[in-house]
Amino acid sequence: MKSLTDLTFDNRFARLGDGFSTAVLPDPIAEPRLVVASPAAMALLDLDPSEADTPVFAELFAGHKLWSTAEPRAMVYSGHQFGVYNPRLGDGRALLLGEVVNAAGEHWDLHLKGAGQTPYSRMGDGRAVLRSSIREFLASEALHALGIPTSRALCVTGSSTPVWRERQESAAMLLRLAPSHVRFGHFEYFYYTGQHERLQELGEHVLRCHFPQCLEQAEPYLAFYREVVERNAELIALWQAYGFCHGVMNTDNMSILGITFDYGPYAFLDDFDANHICNHSDDSGRYSFSNQVPIAHWNLAALAQALTPFVSVEALRETLGLFLPLYQAHYLDLMRRRLGLQSAEDADATLVERLLQLMQGSAVDYSRFFRELGNKAAAEALARLREDFVNLAGFDAWAADYRARLEHEEGTQDERRTRMHAVNPKYVLRNYLAQQAITAAEQGDYAPVRELHAVLTRPFDEQPRLERYAERPPEWGKHLEISCSS
Repeated sequence: MKSLTDLTFDNRFARLGDGFSTAVLPDPIAEPRLVVASPAAMALLDLDPSEADTPVFAELFAGHKLWSTAEPRAMVYSGHQFGVYNPRLGDGRALLLGEVVNAAGEHWDLHLKGAGQTPYSRMGDGRAVLRSSIREFLASEALHALGIPTSRALCVTGSSTPVWRERQESAAMLLRLAPSHVRFGHFEYFYYTGQHERLQELGEHVLRCHFPQCLEQAEPYLAFYREVVERNAELIALWQAYGFCHGVMNTDNMSILGITFDYGPYAFLDDFDANHICNHSDDSGRYSFSNQVPIAHWNLAALAQALTPFVSVEALRETLGLFLPLYQAHYLDLMRRRLGLQSAEDADATLVERLLQLMQGSAVDYSRFFRELGNKAAAEALARLREDFVNLAGFDAWAADYRARLEHEEGTQDERRTRMHAVNPKYVLRNYLAQQAITAAEQGDYAPVRELHAVLTRPFDEQPRLERYAERPPEWGKHLEISCSS
């Protein structure tokens, strides 16, 4: 294991030069103090977990100190926001400190969010608040524990620096990790500004560093695009299967790696609602839960447009056509597993669809349903779950078909429970739990956020004495409004 001073930097993106990013130093926040750190994320950099307890840890990730070999840069990009093209965005409150190489030879971006103003701040103060920093930290590590591809979060550093949003809040910085922070919007920026030489330079960088296998293909850019389509089909399937709502699926929030990225007003479903809108600024419901599949397709089409200087429109269109069938296959496989089914039958898709239709409007807790379904033998579990449904006749018919379907499966009830509990989390990141931890942290008590983080790193395990984190949310907790402001 390494200390903070032993990190090795290899700043490949910075070497692309000023056409791709701008050199900016972090603007420190006052009286830095560690709020929470992720030992698992630290391990990606080969860092000893005890490093989080050292004074220099908070100083580095609050902008007070910097490695001599780091090269902080604010990246430039553009993107479609709520379907409207914004020609120039960029890192307005975040900096790519540099790329660390670990012992396995992996490169990890150190991206400091809330680091102050940059040329891309667009009249903003460049700060992040404690509230949003904690939310992104928790979500990053919770989704990773669920097996959903995501950027990672190493730590949140709090401060006494005041910032103003809807009210006065305190500034914080979040250090997040990813193999790359290149977005769909990077490609759009150079395409729409007519900088096609730089677009190619960006593409070659991404291919060389993150998709080297595509360089062996006859059409590397087409192979790259196909892999992005495939990764996003699997990612969105995971979101939908586990009830995750991103909230702001703008193209500048879509990672070129196909990972969950740029957490804002996200939410996990409490009661199942296919039309749930987690972002109270989303008046039209563009980014509702049910719209995440077509919006992902839309965003991939936007990326395809930016690749037309290198790939034929016909080839891009054909590749984009793979998205929906790939998504459907991944999603059905995930839902089979959530229902405890090991084999595949033609009627399974209808079985899943009927279940979700019955859940709609019944106030059925989405995550708890699948966990409870595996707790006991099917007949006993279904008898208890029946109480949560409005359409009892419809549920009875579905339950009979589900039990009949289980007869085609092998194994004992103990094996079924083990299998189902391995994919159905007992603990999920509910908004009210995050809000309780945030409220305590804003009062200087970081123990709740640290405990919640620890619980969420083991979402599938039974955790005695922590059962309260698995309870159904109170009514007030189901209706929290989350905004983009951070």
